[in-house]
Amino acid sequence: MGDIKTRIYWLMGVRVVIVTLLLGLSITFHVPKGEQAQTFYALIVFTYIVTIPYVAVLRVITSSEALVQFAWAQIAVDFLLETVLIARTGGIESPFAVLYVISVTIASLVPRRRVGLLTASLSIILFGALTNVQLYGLAEAWEWLPRTRLSAAESLQAFGVYGLAFLVVGFLSGALADQLQRADQSLREKEQGLSRLRAFHENIVHSISSGVFTTDEGGGITSFNPAAQETTGYGFEQVGGRLWREVFNWHPPSQEDEHVLDMSVNGRFEVECKRADGNRLILGMTLAPLQEQGEGTGLVGVFKDLTQIRDLEEGMRRKEWLATLGEMSAGMAHEIRNPLGALAGAMQMLRKDLPADETSQHLMDIAIREATRLDTIITEFLQYARPPALNLAEFDLNKVLAETLDLVQHEARTRTNISIETCLVDGTLPGQVDEDQMKQVFWNLASNAFDAMPCGGQLTIATGRRKVNAVGRKADVVEISFQDTGEGIPKKNLDKIFLPFFTTKSHGSGLGLAAVHRIVDLHGGWIKVESRESQGTRFVVCLPCPADAGVRLWHEGREPWKRS
Repeated sequence: MGDIKTRIYWLMGVRVVIVTLLLGLSITFHVPKGEQAQTFYALIVFTYIVTIPYVAVLRVITSSEALVQFAWAQIAVDFLLETVLIARTGGIESPFAVLYVISVTIASLVPRRRVGLLTASLSIILFGALTNVQLYGLAEAWEWLPRTRLSAAESLQAFGVYGLAFLVVGFLSGALADQLQRADQSLREKEQGLSRLRAFHENIVHSISSGVFTTDEGGGITSFNPAAQETTGYGFEQVGGRLWREVFNWHPPSQEDEHVLDMSVNGRFEVECKRADGNRLILGMTLAPLQEQGEGTGLVGVFKDLTQIRDLEEGMRRKEWLATLGEMSAGMAHEIRNPLGALAGAMQMLRKDLPADETSQHLMDIAIREATRLDTIITEFLQYARPPALNLAEFDLNKVLAETLDLVQHEARTRTNISIETCLVDGTLPGQVDEDQMKQVFWNLASNAFDAMPCGGQLTIATGRRKVNAVGRKADVVEISFQDTGEGIPKKNLDKIFLPFFTTKSHGSGLGLAAVHRIVDLHGGWIKVESRESQGTRFVVCLPCPADAGVRLWHEGREPWKRS
């Protein structure tokens, strides 16, 4: 329907242009004259005026059939006006008989077969009627259409020439209109087929669960399907035109891996990058050349998120190693603890029996103190290796943290230039936890932050909630963060800080963060660590909300000790 309406607009536009040209020519050359001029100008003014209701009516028509009928009505009015004009300007001798030819041609815009021949026939009938009326002087008494000065033979010859012209133009315009209509229909069908095919391919790309992107010859990203956007957290407007190597942080580790940048070969590799929110992302990626007509125009990349798989594999290896280490070390600790207790008792007895020599007493005090410290370390390790069963209950973690803050504030006053700022979420923060062990987690993290700020600084403690992916569905988690402004953790140590006995301090057993990790892990949570040297460190404890307590959570596939 829109196509028919467009043609009718063209019909009205062409009519106005022709009338305007006729008006301009008549004014320029002063043709016609007298009463003929009055009729001529009246018809031109009428054409201008009638165009306004034409447009108004066209706007309210909604059916295709009504549009065709409206177009035929306009064509009929055009032929009537042309007939009046020809009759008033000399009939068969009128220079405006050529307007029939123009109308026949324009009428072919209406989408009906053989329109050209029909309108040409109408033109012949109307022009023939004028010729007969003028030839035989049937309207001479009215002085409206005077008798022609041509003879009967000349009149018939003129009529024959005009009639033949009308038929030829009608036939050619009709045939051309039919061909154009068939070509237009064929083109529309091909466009529709192409649109359906394009939509089908787009639906496949959009529906596929793997991330898909394409690039141009220079490596700039030209498309980014929804799965790619969901996996990376970037929208197309953020990555469009950027180099794919920058988006995915791909830097070939060796010359041998440079082949994945070649647009003529396929390449498979793993790449570690970051999501838009800064979290770690491991992708299994396949690159292939994107070809058009046998020539490479870019690359097409397909990738899958392997973060959870790789972290679970690493986590299982680490757990097996820690379990083996724990069993072995626990047995060794028991074997050491018994003779250590006997040794400490014997030194206590010797100190009583030795003479009051200051040096001897000092050395004995050192031996007893170090034996006691060694016993404490063994006790802590046994607690880590074989933690007690959790006594879980629902608590408001804001209150549990507030109770721990009393001790933390007291400890801060014994340090140099340490300030504490809290930012707790409004309302309750429910969690299914062992209260005593969770207090131990908070205390260890705060104490660790104090040790990282020997010259002073600020510790910011905050709580909040957010949603994460948990075993294929969304789950609510509680976050408690401890952020200091201390020395930061070197990048090489980030993967070791939760290992037992690992420490960079001159004192301590290296079991504090290991115990924190073990307790949080037993609660079904994880720890995120963000750190930059000389800028501070942020530990975030993530715990499942009570409604999701039965679900083992992995923060979008990341193992707890991995830096986000």
